[in-house]
Amino acid sequence: MNLTTNSLICQWEPGPDTHLSTHFTLKSFKSRGNCQTQEDSILNCLPNDGQNHCSIPRRDLLLYQNMSIWVEAKNALGTSKSPQLCLVPMDVVKLEPPTLWALAPSPEVAPPQPGCLLLRWEPWKPSLYIEQKCELRHQPQLGEDSWVLVGPLLSQTLQYELCGLLPSTAYVLQMRCTRWPLPGQWSDWSPSLTLTTAQRVPIVRLDTWWRQRPLDPRTVAMQLFWKPMPLDKYSGQIQGYLVRAPNQTEAVPPLCNTTELSCTFHLPSEARAVVLVAYNTAGTSHPSPVVFLESTGPPLARLHIEARDPHSLWVGWEQPSPRPRGYVIEWGLGPPSPSGSNKSWKMENNGSISGTLLQENIRPFQLYEITVTALYQDTVGPSQHIYAYSQEMAPSRAPELHLKHIGKTWAQLEWVPQAPELGKSPLTHYTIFWTNAQDQSFSTVLNASSHGLVLHSLEPASLYHVHLMATNKAGAANSTSLTLMTLALEESELHVLLGLFGFLLLFICLCGATRFCCRPSRKNPLWPSVPDPAHSSLGSWVPTIMVEETFQLPSIRDPGMTPITKITVLEEEEKKPGPRESNDSSGTCGLPTLVQAYVLQGDPRAPSNQPRPPSITSDQVLYGKVLGSPTGPGPGHYLRCDSTQPLLGSLSPSPKFYENLWFQTTPLDTPESLVPNQEDDCVFGPLLDFPLLQGLQVHGVEGLGGI
Repeated sequence: MNLTTNSLICQWEPGPDTHLSTHFTLKSFKSRGNCQTQEDSILNCLPNDGQNHCSIPRRDLLLYQNMSIWVEAKNALGTSKSPQLCLVPMDVVKLEPPTLWALAPSPEVAPPQPGCLLLRWEPWKPSLYIEQKCELRHQPQLGEDSWVLVGPLLSQTLQYELCGLLPSTAYVLQMRCTRWPLPGQWSDWSPSLTLTTAQRVPIVRLDTWWRQRPLDPRTVAMQLFWKPMPLDKYSGQIQGYLVRAPNQTEAVPPLCNTTELSCTFHLPSEARAVVLVAYNTAGTSHPSPVVFLESTGPPLARLHIEARDPHSLWVGWEQPSPRPRGYVIEWGLGPPSPSGSNKSWKMENNGSISGTLLQENIRPFQLYEITVTALYQDTVGPSQHIYAYSQEMAPSRAPELHLKHIGKTWAQLEWVPQAPELGKSPLTHYTIFWTNAQDQSFSTVLNASSHGLVLHSLEPASLYHVHLMATNKAGAANSTSLTLMTLALEESELHVLLGLFGFLLLFICLCGATRFCCRPSRKNPLWPSVPDPAHSSLGSWVPTIMVEETFQLPSIRDPGMTPITKITVLEEEEKKPGPRESNDSSGTCGLPTLVQAYVLQGDPRAPSNQPRPPSITSDQVLYGKVLGSPTGPGPGHYLRCDSTQPLLGSLSPSPKFYENLWFQTTPLDTPESLVPNQEDDCVFGPLLDFPLLQGLQVHGVEGLGGI
């Protein structure tokens, strides 16, 4: 029941969709008792298309009489009715929400206490004569706290003091009302009202620090700094600060009355303390005495800085003895900024710490001056200073290179170091690079205090490109390139160099020729290799029992032959040598017995006029011819000897060995093959039965020389 429109509004759920055109009709009648009997019918109410509600006007209603209401639905398949609802129109009345106001202080009304609000409301005018009750709900304007419900509030009071709230906090409030004690429905919530609770006096601790500057012997200019540290989360909001002299009455103007966090004032030189308070409309905080102590305590040691990120600096120190009660840390822009301008500071009341993190007013690429002072019980220590960057930049440019002097193989360079730049750390070193015309690069590193360098070992009349790189902790920068050319050599110097080069080339050629001639493959054609009997291994296998015969060679012999002075015949058991193929295509013949002999030649120093046979192969082959008996000449018998034993062709043995040696004897027509053992001596078969060995003729092939 809406008293504003004087109509009874009914609404319903249409039920499941029948996919057919359906028409709804709201029907009702007046009744007495429990709606079992119908007295007067009420006109049907037809809703608009698509609507599920309909209003019965006031003229068809009796506000305090029962009435029965239902809905009838009809489509092509039939008709359906809803259950009937029996009610009294005034039992379902819904009032309009009240209007909520703040109760202003007046002489009759005391101001609210901290954490309280004074409220009043005005009911909806058409419902002024209806008994009703109301509910109030509130929540902080900031935050996500839920609504808090307060009630019921009777309409006769029309004002209420709401307490238990946070001081100095803004709240949102709403109110609704309903008919009471008779049945009714709650009105909608009223429009929101925002009020702020009364604040409390500031509950803070004021950390203070100061700087003083004498103006004259009797007056000191004092600059006082402070920071409020709330001691209670419900502390009142600070509106200003007062600085007074000790025991100063409120009638006397204060030294400072400011809303800032610092103040400058003058004091007599003998004054040693002031009092600082914070205030708001609720009152003042507890006074904080400020005592100006003398700097007589021990200083800090080993102050150091570490950049954690571009917007913070870690300041560390070593604790002095005795342990302080706290520390004051100040920081601000370093030179060339004015001293003391826009400095930040903080106080650490824990004397056992050895460092703190600075995060306020720290920017990269800025030089900061950090000051740390130790606070003791009755004194302070001297301030310690340090400079640091939170983040540094690389040098913007390197100094320009200049050529001072130049020679044929050297060049002297110089540069002017640049002045320090703000936001850039000092240089750590220089690096000079130079490149020749063949794109060969060279470099050298110099310390940051250098301002010149001499390049050595350059080539005369050559072009070079040189540049300088300046480096600091954050990076490096290059200078522009300098191009220079060394001086050319003079004519006399060129002649000396050409002479030295020619001498060196001649020396290399001589060394190469000597090495070529001394190679083993080239040595035999120049120096024959002759077996050396003195170094034969025959003695290692000669038996202890030997038959020794001496032959007297006749004087009739070939004067070109080498004389045989001694033949030793060794008796050995019979051994069949393997067949070998003769070089003269004469066939081979096995020997019945194997006789080993060592032939001692004549004096190797004796000259020989026998011509040297031409070289046939690379193998060294010797042919020996044994002449027939003195009774008459006969056919010769040739034997071959394979040996690695060098023959003596001169005083020094030849370094080359002969591989093949053949002997031919006169008595036999068939050449016999001499099979060498694996030693350095020849082994040849018996010369059969001959009365006397008349001579041994040796023919050499390639390298025998005068034999």
